[in-house]
Amino acid sequence: MNLNEIAKQLDHAANTATAIAQISNTESFTEDEAYEIQRLSLEERYLRGEKFVGLKLGFTSFAKMEQMGVHDMIWGRLTDAMLYKSGEELPLDKFIHPRAEPEIAFLLKKDLDREISLEEIPEYILACASAIEVIDSRYENFKFSLEDVIADNCSSSAFVLGAWQPLPDSLNDLDISLLFDKEVKQGDSSNAILDNPYLSICNASRLAVKYNQPFKEGDILLAGAATPAVFIESNKKITAKVASLGSCNILPK
Repeated sequence: MNLNEIAKQLDHAANTATAIAQISNTESFTEDEAYEIQRLSLEERYLRGEKFVGLKLGFTSFAKMEQMGVHDMIWGRLTDAMLYKSGEELPLDKFIHPRAEPEIAFLLKKDLDREISLEEIPEYILACASAIEVIDSRYENFKFSLEDVIADNCSSSAFVLGAWQPLPDSLNDLDISLLFDKEVKQGDSSNAILDNPYLSICNASRLAVKYNQPFKEGDILLAGAATPAVFIESNKKITAKVASLGSCNILPK
């Protein structure tokens, strides 16, 4: 199996908003090979001038992990081309079948080159914010295996950040909601993220070291979805609200 060729197929699918068949329909590959495909696919973006700006976590719900039959969360890479300012328009022609999720984001205070503990978080994290992640599988019908989705950069395609806020002592028991215009589409507690959103930082540090991905001062971490994703509808403003952290929004066009 040519990992580089598959990486280029996935990059082309993302770059042209054209769905492709699942890789696993014709190829058998491991989780580690899937992460290598992801890395190679992102290299294509870097060659076009995109810059790495952070990481996103997936399967940060223990229930979701159990449902998917996996023992660990998954992660993908974020680039500057994926970042939209709160209040901006989201051009839907850049996506295949996009969905939105409400999240919490973190901003790194200094380089993170080892796994850290909860107690060390204030030393490494400068701020947090409400966020929206737009996921968009490059596979037909939004269907994929674990290896498929990892290779496809964990479906990551865009994200929006609210205003950065000082780190609170705790991020537990915060109401998180996703609205389309004024209609609440999904809602849950921040506890849905690993029972404690701060644990996403510890796990991101572990995974970044394991896969030799530099994670540096100024980089961003999306902690993982607090609710199921919702298909995006044109001209319906999407808002993510996180109690005490404020909100952010984007308008799909």
